[in-house]
Amino acid sequence: MVILCGSLISMMVSQTLAYNSPLYGRRTAQIRLTQIPFRYYHEFFPEKSRNELIELYAVTGGVPKYIRSFAEQKDIYDAIQKNVLNQSSYLYDEPYFLLQQEISEAGSYFSIIKAIATGNSKLSAIAATLEIKATSLTKYLRTLMDLDLLEREVPVTEENPEKSKKGLYKIKDNYIRFWFAFIYPNLSFLESGNNRIVMDKIKKGFIPNQAAFVYEDVCREKMWEMNAGNAWPFQFSKIGRYWDSQTEIDIAALDADGGNLILGECKYWKEPVGINILRDLERKAQNVNWKKTTRNTWYILFGANGFTTELRQLAEIRKDVLLAD
Repeated sequence: MVILCGSLISMMVSQTLAYNSPLYGRRTAQIRLTQIPFRYYHEFFPEKSRNELIELYAVTGGVPKYIRSFAEQKDIYDAIQKNVLNQSSYLYDEPYFLLQQEISEAGSYFSIIKAIATGNSKLSAIAATLEIKATSLTKYLRTLMDLDLLEREVPVTEENPEKSKKGLYKIKDNYIRFWFAFIYPNLSFLESGNNRIVMDKIKKGFIPNQAAFVYEDVCREKMWEMNAGNAWPFQFSKIGRYWDSQTEIDIAALDADGGNLILGECKYWKEPVGINILRDLERKAQNVNWKKTTRNTWYILFGANGFTTELRQLAEIRKDVLLAD
């Protein structure tokens, strides 16, 4: 038996999977390996707290090589200083290497990813930022999705996701997102030796603009574990987010057969989550356009630093409210 492994998707497809490849039709199996899920992350850092793990994961994702590089530093900022801001480190220009190996016109793709990393998730917003027509972006976005760098999200309640006009583009790879949000826009500072300025920017924006978003992904991953563990008297079959012109909710999970809807919020805060967050979520629930007259609505709150006593007491007497983390 012969096993072929490769980290470059385009090369593996052209040499083994494509119709004109020498090995076409000869493979007996294929596996597209994904990054290591967060639920196994503590095995790499058994001495770290959960919040420390989330912050490390927010940069390294589930890439073993990145994880190993970050293993020796005492905190996330020391790890970034040594492994990312250091121009002799492979992570300093890792995105250049990854993209240039996979695609031509790397500059165009860099511009698109940077636009998304800075908060432009709608097709129209990306096009406006780059000052080009939205229709000319389609092939670039498709390529980035094929490379597993981007994904297109729609509200979980959409019946035809492919045809939905509410799609938002999201960077899947945590390190790519971090690099384009904090390193790429500040390369001039780094190349002129002003690392301190860049580190100050990272310390100011890392938690609200990187870790908090990754925490939402961690919470949705945890939802599947809870689903398998019978946390609710039903199993949801679909999970994502919900948004419309007035409402945005971090977690929305559907049990279409039973008419059950789970709504949740994820708060990566220094302080405990209070009852006001639950009340706000209950108000948002009224705007969710999914089986309004026949559904059963359940609530879940994730708090990186726990919950207030008042909220805990309320959750103990309400069967439709669950607190996690």
